[in-house]
Amino acid sequence: MYTATGRLDAQAKPDAVLRQYAPLVRRLAHQMIAKLPANVEIDDLIQVGMIGLHDALGRFDAAQGVQFETFATQRIRGAMLDELRSGDWMSRGDRKQQRQIEAAVHKLEQQYGRAPAESEIAKEMGLSLGDYQDVLTKVRGTQLVHLEDLGGRDADSGADDYLDRHVADESANPLAMLNDRRMREALVDAIKLLPEREQYVMSMYYEHDMNLKEIAAVLEVTESRVCQLHSQSIARLRAKLRAW
Repeated sequence: MYTATGRLDAQAKPDAVLRQYAPLVRRLAHQMIAKLPANVEIDDLIQVGMIGLHDALGRFDAAQGVQFETFATQRIRGAMLDELRSGDWMSRGDRKQQRQIEAAVHKLEQQYGRAPAESEIAKEMGLSLGDYQDVLTKVRGTQLVHLEDLGGRDADSGADDYLDRHVADESANPLAMLNDRRMREALVDAIKLLPEREQYVMSMYYEHDMNLKEIAAVLEVTESRVCQLHSQSIARLRAKLRAW
């Protein structure tokens, strides 16, 4: 199937190659889903990624001197990005709920002079603590900067720009959009004001590139709880940066 030199075996059957590289598709899908809102389904990305892998198999030319895995990775990512661009990949309802959380956080910070507790935010929003945590899980909070926050672009070009900068490049993360030095400094200061556990989550997620499962193991909580803490951290940071 794949030789020791990293080239595709010309005698390999297509089905065998697809089975061999299916784990690559799943890995790329999981890398991508971590930077997308909760309404994007991992199974949908994997299905589209397998189509991209099949396309790569048909188009691969060993004479170009590129390893098949490198070529396939580009085609798989490209297929996933095309699917995201063509669909309603960011729910407006989710963005609205995240803004409601930010507004509640901002109001309570002004009122109390400190970071409000989850129960206080829930009460301000007229929700039970459980319902509020369900909202946190739903919005996921993967974006520090939303598309509509980006001035000077229409919706489509903004979406393409976001996807290209924060999903296509696996080394990118939500902090990469904050290029302005003063904004970065404001962000660092804002992170220092987060509750201690949320600081840990942000550090492990962005600085140490740990996934939700790994963070959950360190904090001895569920992955869902880590997702909630991450969403809440993002809401707090966005509330502070808006004020800035």
